[in-house]
Amino acid sequence: MSARELILGKLLAAAAAPGMPIRELDDRIDTHHARGPLCGASSTELADTLERVMTLVRTDVWRVDINNWPALLAQKLAAAGVRSLLLDSACAEGGKLAAALPAEVRAVRFDRPLEEWKDQLFADMDAGFTVARSGIAATGTLVLAPDAGTPRTVSLVPPLHVALVYASTLHADLHAAMHAEAWSATMPTNLVLVSGPSKTSDIQQTLAYGAHGPRALWVFIIDDDAVEATA
Repeated sequence: MSARELILGKLLAAAAAPGMPIRELDDRIDTHHARGPLCGASSTELADTLERVMTLVRTDVWRVDINNWPALLAQKLAAAGVRSLLLDSACAEGGKLAAALPAEVRAVRFDRPLEEWKDQLFADMDAGFTVARSGIAATGTLVLAPDAGTPRTVSLVPPLHVALVYASTLHADLHAAMHAEAWSATMPTNLVLVSGPSKTSDIQQTLAYGAHGPRALWVFIIDDDAVEATA
């Protein structure tokens, strides 16, 4: 019997064997995660954890309020020498940032097929701006839901990825995020999970940044607790 036949035989045997009912398995998983260290944490506590974990993996993190972040981000982009920024000015956050940018930073919309300007994207775009759908505190992860205005390219191609995330959208862990956002029922065609800048140590076991994506990640966490409480 070949190795392939042995492996397939074991898989078929495992599939045919009686197992734990799905409902019972789900309950056990839920019970396990309900005892997690961040269970019941406030959005401020989740933001504290997200900031700490992301900083450990070479991510620059700023805590901002809902009013001052465009000016602060625009200032930092200019100071870093960014001259071209991919963003969706049609979304509320993208429009605010585009309006705050100084003259030397050019806002560029992703408004044509990739094939028509691939060379320009890879050669001339200094940074890309995205708004995270949510975040996962325990692992320091941003959840991005790409769309036509902000496709995956925006967070993957430019050497600097700038992401905005609201503290009110943070979850304790992946299990909590999947349940709260009903991923099983409303899963989009694609989600991107970002846990720091791109890095690899495949070559001679030397850690290198930017091999498969942006070599730098900036995260701006909007502390919107006070705003929501007032509302």
